[in-house]
Amino acid sequence: MVRITNMTFGYKRQKLFSDLNLSLEPGNIYGLLGKNGAGKTTLLKLISGLRLPQAGTCNVLGFDPAQRPAALLEDICFVSEELHVPAVMPSLFEKLYAPLYPRFNHAAFHEYLDEFEMDVAKRLSELSYGQKKKYLLAFGLASGCRLLLMDEPTNGLDIPSKSQFRRLLARAGATDQVILISTHQVRDMENLIDPIIILDKGSIVFQQPLQEAAARLRTGIEREEPVDGTALYAEKTLGGYVVMRRNEGTEETSIDLETLFNAVTTNREKVQAVFATSAAGKDA
Repeated sequence: MVRITNMTFGYKRQKLFSDLNLSLEPGNIYGLLGKNGAGKTTLLKLISGLRLPQAGTCNVLGFDPAQRPAALLEDICFVSEELHVPAVMPSLFEKLYAPLYPRFNHAAFHEYLDEFEMDVAKRLSELSYGQKKKYLLAFGLASGCRLLLMDEPTNGLDIPSKSQFRRLLARAGATDQVILISTHQVRDMENLIDPIIILDKGSIVFQQPLQEAAARLRTGIEREEPVDGTALYAEKTLGGYVVMRRNEGTEETSIDLETLFNAVTTNREKVQAVFATSAAGKDA
């Protein structure tokens, strides 16, 4: 559904991507993780055609998004962290913009607004940031698009609203749909996003289903700091150290996404070697 091959992109003073490759398949809610400034938002804009690659190819739903064909635009919805809403009533926004998406589900949209406890008696421009965010998230989830891009969807949401969003996302995804969520709030999303994609230093350095990660890695608390070089990552915490190691057993373990992210970005080669060894074993 999404195929990026050897893509290069940068700004005048900053080169973001060099020979970046990425493949996304339908039926998944991908989590895109990366440090601030790693290019997560820019990658979403390249996929949606809001930025143009300088080299390489980007194919989305069989189209080049840089050409912005109507057949593609009606099947992509991008909920940006930068909220821009017109000074209109919510009902007029729906009337104006829902027809752009042939599979828009009006009944589901109003269910989502009710779930979010939205105040629809005010103009969108008069709503708080969090209320605007909830309205646009509900719109995106109801759009019926085969590609739904969300940039930091839980930013600006209070604790109850985050729970509401997780419930809606869990039941809104379709088997023919790709949902790609860029976030640094992994605690908010860790029970929903899968597979995990980690973007670091201009490349996709990790892309694995959580099941595979749980089979190959394990995290635990150890009393002493590991110094023998066998740990993939260690971080001091109350009562000892949070340590990530290769899973030498046959049972899957629980994976903490923050620890996984820190392990990949600080010890990339060792983590990648764990999965390269796994892949070689399967091919043998």
